[in-house]
Amino acid sequence: MATSSGSDEPKKSRFRRGRGEAGASKAPGRSSQFKQVFETTRANDPALIPWMVGAFALVFLVFLAIGFGFGHPIYFGILGLLFGLLAAMVVLARRANTAIYKSISGQPGASAAAMSSLRRGWFVEQEPVGADMGRSRQVKDLSSAAMVYRAVGKPGVVLVAEGPKGGATRLLAQESKRTTRVLGPEVPVHTIRVGTDDEAVPVERLTKDMQKLPKVLTDDESGKVTKRLRALGGLKPGVPAGVDPNKARVNRAAMRGR
Repeated sequence: MATSSGSDEPKKSRFRRGRGEAGASKAPGRSSQFKQVFETTRANDPALIPWMVGAFALVFLVFLAIGFGFGHPIYFGILGLLFGLLAAMVVLARRANTAIYKSISGQPGASAAAMSSLRRGWFVEQEPVGADMGRSRQVKDLSSAAMVYRAVGKPGVVLVAEGPKGGATRLLAQESKRTTRVLGPEVPVHTIRVGTDDEAVPVERLTKDMQKLPKVLTDDESGKVTKRLRALGGLKPGVPAGVDPNKARVNRAAMRGR
């Protein structure tokens, strides 16, 4: 004769628990991502809401005026509402990009994070090709470190330095001479220093300035230049002992609002 258990409570299913845990770890949806991007941008850009409201109102009023002119204010008003929301989203996207760059300005690895957004045709080294720790020798303290990053594209070789002005300028000169000795004068070598002073380029303007450089190489030539520089690892000044280049990079997922 079968006996029943002393407890009448139903047993929890292992499979149900697994599904619940999987659901709890699901990636955030579009609405939560939009909210995160909006809040992050608003925290770094107080003028965000006025710009979004202004863009929406301008587009909506233009469509509404056209609707009254053609005798269909309701139809054109609905179109104005939709296109007004679209205009507000475009403003948010553009100002979010600028706000995020400004939020990482001055941080170690900000240049590499900005250069990672370059389009196809660029070969970007994610690790610094040269570094000067200055007086600090602590791995966790990179505030006084000068670093040089390298990108190769149709304009040639672009060396980007960040950090204290003196150390960054010296590193740019050293790396520029090394690169020219390896590649010869046929390949242009451009130098850019990222910073907040008058003589430097702001990080939010870095990729735009790089894209404006005159194009002299083909895609095939820039690929060969990259392979040659990477093959000559001995000529590339290494990062000082104890410095982890991965810690000198900015989380690029945060730049996309994820």
